[in-house]
Amino acid sequence: MNTLNIAAYRFVALDDLAQLRAAFRARAAELGLKGTILIAPEGINLFLAGAVASIEAFLQTLRADARYANIEVKRSWSAEQPFKRLLVKIKPEIVAMRRPEINPCVASAPRLAPRQLKRWLDEGREIVLLDTRNQFEVDLGSFENTLALGLKSFSDFPRATPALPEALKHRPIVTFCTGGIRCEKAAPWLISQGFREVYQLDGGILNYFEQCGGAHFRGECFVFDQRVAVDARLRAAGAAQGCAAPPRPA
Repeated sequence: MNTLNIAAYRFVALDDLAQLRAAFRARAAELGLKGTILIAPEGINLFLAGAVASIEAFLQTLRADARYANIEVKRSWSAEQPFKRLLVKIKPEIVAMRRPEINPCVASAPRLAPRQLKRWLDEGREIVLLDTRNQFEVDLGSFENTLALGLKSFSDFPRATPALPEALKHRPIVTFCTGGIRCEKAAPWLISQGFREVYQLDGGILNYFEQCGGAHFRGECFVFDQRVAVDARLRAAGAAQGCAAPPRPA
């Protein structure tokens, strides 16, 4: 396992998108990295893989800009390069919800640390676990007793939430996704719709695996690259080998 994979995002107001795209593309290409970097007026979202020294050099360059100095990074390993090419794209949003009134740069939901969630689950605390991912991801693996909305695309989340029982507005809800980015919008949306106690799992499933292993999780976590899925050790999951990964959602 000599290829380091990273996933990272940061919501921050950006206005120099064309210059950023050129700079990111040049630096990543210089370092021999492959993957996808999305930039939008609301921030940056990236998935890159390569040699350890190259990944760390890219992160050093990224963090030299004060806007990304505190970006949190999830790391995992693979035997081979899981991306076919390097893509650097300008998008309207780094995660598409199409609800401009939901702006994580301005307001976000409380974060719940992975170890705190595990303690709650160990204790049998009455919480609602809401999987904000697409249904094919949920089918591959999720937390025990998870509630899901049958989404085909995350942009459907606002239209799907009216189906949630009214009683849930008075219960603690913990939203989660792969790396945390979708919950940055899903959790504030729920709050705006009258749900009183909503948390977002900090760093998503990947961070939970890193901090807590596979406790209370069944199956594998889908990832949008050629590994298809990772297990609780953050290694390419054997059950997913040979499957084709769907394209990354817009």
